[in-house]
Order: sequence, then C-alpha cells, then structure tokens
Amino acid sequence: MGLKEKIKNNKKLKTFVYWLLVPKNQARPRLWVQWFVNPFYHKKGKRATIRRRTRMDVLPWNTFELGADSTIEDFSTINNGVGAVQIGARTRIGLGNTIIGPVTIGNDVRLAQNVVLSGLNHNYEDISKPIHAQGVSTAPIVVEEETWIGANTVVVAGVTIGKHSIVAGGSVVTKDVPAYSVVVGNPARVFKTYNLESGTWERVSQKK
Repeated sequence: MGLKEKIKNNKKLKTFVYWLLVPKNQARPRLWVQWFVNPFYHKKGKRATIRRRTRMDVLPWNTFELGADSTIEDFSTINNGVGAVQIGARTRIGLGNTIIGPVTIGNDVRLAQNVVLSGLNHNYEDISKPIHAQGVSTAPIVVEEETWIGANTVVVAGVTIGKHSIVAGGSVVTKDVPAYSVVVGNPARVFKTYNLESGTWERVSQKK
C-alpha cells in the first residue's frame, strides 16, 4: 500500500495531513503549499499566464494543469479540492470566473466574464445535519475545444459542452450541448446548429 492510500485509509492521519495543507474551515491552501509544493507538482505550459489577482485554491492531491499560451485572468478562482482542473492550450479564462473541479477545458476555448463551472454539489438529503456537514458529490464538466462561453453563464456538474459551440451570456447549462451548437437561456436550449451538409448555421424550432 502506497503512502497516498495509507493516508486515505487512516481517518486521523488524513485529518492531520489536511490540517497541514489547509487551515480549518478554509479552501485556500497554506502559504507553504502555494510556494513550495504547487509550483513543482502542478503543470503549467510554456507562456501560460496566471494573473496576480487570481485566487488559486489548488492542492497537491488533485491535478491542476494549464496549457501553453493559456491565460487565467484577474479575480478568477480555481479550486481543485474535490476534482482535477485541466485547461488546454491557447485558452483564456476571463475576468472573475469560478472553476471548481472536476473540470476539463479543451484547447482554444474562451470564457468571458463571471462564468461559473462547478463540478461539485453539496449533499442535502439528511435533514438532521446542516448541509455543509453532509459532504459533497461530484460529476465532471467537460468543455470541448474551440467553444465560447458568454458572460454570467453557469454550467452545472455533469455537463459536456461539445466542440465549437457557443453558450450565450446569462445562460444556465443543465444538459449536454451537442457539438457545433448555439445554446441560450435558463435552462439553456439549442438555438442553432451547424449543418455539415449545407455548410450553414440553421435555427432550431423551439417546442412549446
């Protein structure tokens, strides 16, 4: 049994190690983790940029990757505490975004301002306990390459957004988005799709 498995299987040891890495009731890792662990453990591609005012709540037990020539803009928050965050090459994470893993973002993606992607949900079923004491469940979000997500959009856990799709600003994406689609609304619905045969974008009739 490896060290990682031993820590996971020993509740007291796991609690102690977590305390060493993260202050109690906090999400942000301790400074020594930020300075001396994360720079060596996580992957950052050539010419990738994380702006100075970005909040990086990343820890060594889950993956964080930022591809070459990609940027995370100021006032964003990246959290890999309960799932990996992997961002491809030539991708831009806009101002004020919140990304909570597990999230995978492909190459050449653009996220505008104040976009939320959260692969985490809080459990709530046991009414004898506060919601914050019931743990969490996760389901991965996947944003495929060449996608554009407009400002103030929310993408919920478990959703895949297909290649070269557009999510209109202010949308709440609760279901998978097919490749080469335009979606809009709350909940987001397909508005247009690309017809490979005709080479045109075609509107989709909305059923009432």
